[in-house]
Amino acid sequence: MFNNISEVKNALALQNYVATDEIATVIFLADKLQKPVLVEGPAGVGKTELGKAWACIEQRELIRLQCYEGLDETKALYEWEYAKQMLYTQLLRDKLHDLLQGSQTLAQAADRLANEEDVFFSNRFLLPRPLLRAIVNDAPALLLIDEIDRADAEFEAFLLEVLSDFQVSVPELGTLKAKHLPLVILTSNNTRELSEALKRRCLYLFIDYPTNEAELRIVKLKVPDLAPQMAQQAVELVQRLRKLDLKKHPSVSETLDWARALVTLNAKNLDQKTLENTMTVLLKHEHDVQRAQRILGEFNVGDDDDEEPGRGPTQLPRKFPPKR
Repeated sequence: MFNNISEVKNALALQNYVATDEIATVIFLADKLQKPVLVEGPAGVGKTELGKAWACIEQRELIRLQCYEGLDETKALYEWEYAKQMLYTQLLRDKLHDLLQGSQTLAQAADRLANEEDVFFSNRFLLPRPLLRAIVNDAPALLLIDEIDRADAEFEAFLLEVLSDFQVSVPELGTLKAKHLPLVILTSNNTRELSEALKRRCLYLFIDYPTNEAELRIVKLKVPDLAPQMAQQAVELVQRLRKLDLKKHPSVSETLDWARALVTLNAKNLDQKTLENTMTVLLKHEHDVQRAQRILGEFNVGDDDDEEPGRGPTQLPRKFPPKR
């Protein structure tokens, strides 16, 4: 679909996704080489959104598998609807009686019933889960395997076979092969080390927290109602918070939540009261909030409305006396 990397970057921009050259390059190569993409990085930096944007660009159905501890192939691949099978058996009881009538032995009855197995073990009773849906989908799809690091290593090993051949063996139906090769993107928050075998089958991409300039572009794009000066101040503060020793640093998604909160509150500038009242939108642990409050007064968060031209950024009033 793409002729060059610039086209990928522009296409992602049309989906309101701010992509670096590295991101655009990996997506371009994945599209050309038909390779899965493994995207690692902190939570909330846009890994899942990349999959959604890519699906929209390619005009493919997005099929998402959310991984979690204890996920097995039954929940990810397919299940048999046994309740539906039992219902059909009850409804077809008279037909089964006619079919088996005249059988001289149990073996004869079993043979006759075996000839009708296709009635009871067919696609009508197969409940496809995301992996199988992506393989047998009538139209090309994009398979998003989200947070693969949360799944067990056993499931990761099972996934290798699916990603290698894009086919699944169902004992009752045989081998089901992909009608169209799906695009595949896997995301990981680095909560555990993934196997080398999985990484070897994928193109690798690491998405880190964005630079000040990139995050400002994201905020202006996603929250256009926030005043430019406020956006600048907000991004500068978030960037500084990420340099602190916190239990959880604010993600890009939380930056956007905070920007929307500031718009909702009709905040005019980031004064001390606004920061204290909204800091929990960014920080989700009490220790982090307390730590941030102790040193927020030492941060220059941006230009004040009353600042004279040519002067540097003003400093927020300190909640606590500065350490000496």
